[in-house]
Amino acid sequence: MKNSFAFIILKNGFVVFLLAFSIRSAAQIIPSTPKSDFWSKVQYGGGIGLSVGTGYTDISVAPGAIYNFNPFVAAGVGLQGSYLRVKGNYESYLYGGSLIGLFNPTEQIQLSAELEEVRVNTNFLLGDFSNNFWNTALFFGAGYRTQNVTIGARYNVLYQKNDLVYSDAFMPFVRVYF
Repeated sequence: MKNSFAFIILKNGFVVFLLAFSIRSAAQIIPSTPKSDFWSKVQYGGGIGLSVGTGYTDISVAPGAIYNFNPFVAAGVGLQGSYLRVKGNYESYLYGGSLIGLFNPTEQIQLSAELEEVRVNTNFLLGDFSNNFWNTALFFGAGYRTQNVTIGARYNVLYQKNDLVYSDAFMPFVRVYF
């Protein structure tokens, strides 16, 4: 009895088994999609700045994020907010963004280039008027780096003596990225 009930069940069971085994085997040969390591190369942090002098105060906070292309080169973006005051003369608020490139020729040395575009809102205390404008700065800097912290100085190559944004082309910084 070729067509007996037991034979049909056995035959169909064998077909189901082969089909299931072939689907499982096919699933195992499909290559898995490699996981992106983009976020493992991103660091968050930024910089803070403080410049004081006789009757002069400049406080800035600049959060940012960088992407480490390799141990030597990183690039990123940032935001900036600053408060600037010259006693008895004017008070100014700055806000904007920046692009930064970092180069680490050694583990302890960090070189940087940063292009910054900020909106400046200045209130002059003498004469009771205001001045609002955009300012562009291009900083080149160098610093000593230890782990996630870099302490150094940067120089604004676009600085002009009558610049109402920065009192000097030279500016110290502390930059931290985690």
